[in-house]
Order: sequence, then structure tokens, then C-alpha cells
Amino acid sequence: MPELPQSLTAIVEKAGALALARWRTDFRRWEKTPGSPVCEVDLEIDAFLHQRLSALLPEAGWLSEETADNRDRLARRYLWVVDPIDGTRDYIRGREGWCVSVALVEAGRLVHGVLSAPARGELWRAEAGRGATLNGVAIRAGGRTDLAGARVPTDALPKADRDLLPVEKPNSIALRMAMVAANRADLVATLRWGNEWDIAAAALIATEAGAAVTDALGRPLAFNNAEARLFGIITSAPGIHDAAVARLSDRARAAIERG
Repeated sequence: MPELPQSLTAIVEKAGALALARWRTDFRRWEKTPGSPVCEVDLEIDAFLHQRLSALLPEAGWLSEETADNRDRLARRYLWVVDPIDGTRDYIRGREGWCVSVALVEAGRLVHGVLSAPARGELWRAEAGRGATLNGVAIRAGGRTDLAGARVPTDALPKADRDLLPVEKPNSIALRMAMVAANRADLVATLRWGNEWDIAAAALIATEAGAAVTDALGRPLAFNNAEARLFGIITSAPGIHDAAVARLSDRARAAIERG
């Protein structure tokens, strides 16, 4: 479908505009589980995307943070992987660090990714083999080769990592990964179980921008897994990825052992 990238982008941009219209207004909010906020706008955007994306590619399965998982997706060649509002905590608090995240997976491989972050005036796009853009301009990850001094989006650094440089941290993990793609940061790492919908679109954007993207143990990512989970993420400038994995591997294994 040669028109799919343009149609997908238009749908995600519209979803972003709908979310922006409700941002900083009065809407219902609650916790799905302790520490996991959700709001009625999450559900509204999820329903909009489900309708529009299913019409765009009817044969695709569906995996979203705000929809009950249907394992039928495992037998589908194509899969939409959606986070209707990634960074809900920032969205609820009226902060700018949120986005609408949509990826298309084909046979376990990321082929399209779009992030709409309208509060930041940002539209991120990637297509497998065709590079990544921010607001239509090609982006490229940085060329850092020394881990010391690497820019990391974080609120605070552990004592062992004080040789790194903290920079702005949006609540959205997808936006933090995109910062590496655009050479606004050098390293993003998580050492916990996460969900495919949190990172799918951003993983393609970062990869197509030349960043290195693996799980927390340095292993390649695959999507449309049965549990739809991955252990951690390391997204970095390619020249520091091996050093980042080496630094974090013991911590990652300890986190896995703790469950």
C-alpha cells in the first residue's frame, strides 16, 4: 500500500490533535493499578485509533495499552502496536512530555512508526529502510564514543552513573528514545519489564536514525510476543552501546532475578 505511510501519519496526527484539545481541561482520571495512571482521554484516543487503523489495514491485529489483549494477533502477519497516550502522567499534570505512539509490525519486524507530540510541536516518523524524520527533516543519532559525559534524560542519576550528564526527561519513554534519535540525548536505559506498546514506534525511529536499540541485556528486539513484554531497553548512540550494556548488565540480571 504505497499510500499507507501518509494515511497512517494523518491518522496519528489527528489523534494527537484530539488529545491536545482535551489537554489541560477537566477529564476523569484514575489508577488502573497503583502507580499506573489512566484517564478518559486515553480511552477516547484508543477507540479513535482502533477504528481508523483497522479500516486502514483490516488484516492487521491489534495490541494496545488500553485494549484487552486478543491472542489472535499472534497468528496475524501484521500488527498495530499502540499507546494512545504515552506519558499519561505528564498529560494529566498538564506537562508537555506525552505523545501518541503507533507502530506497524510485519512478521515480528517493525516497518512503520509515528509519534505525535503536539504539545511539543513534534511529529516523528520512520519507515523501515527509509530513515527517520522530525517534522519532515531527516534526523541522525550522535557520534559519541565515550560513555562518560553521555546525555541521559533523567530526574537524577545513581551514584555509580555520576559521570553521565542529566538532561530534560519527558514522562514518555518513547519521547526519551526519540531524543537519542535526534541527537538531543545519547543514552536511554530501563532495567525493568516493559510493554511493547511503550517502545515500538520509538524503537524504529531510533534505529532508522542510526541509534543502537536492544533490550537491557543487549539482545535484539522482537515484537508480537505472546506476553507483549520485553525486559528493559537500551537506546544509545552506536559508539557507546557496548559500554552501556557492559555497565548495566549486572544490574539488569539482578533485576531479573528479583522478578
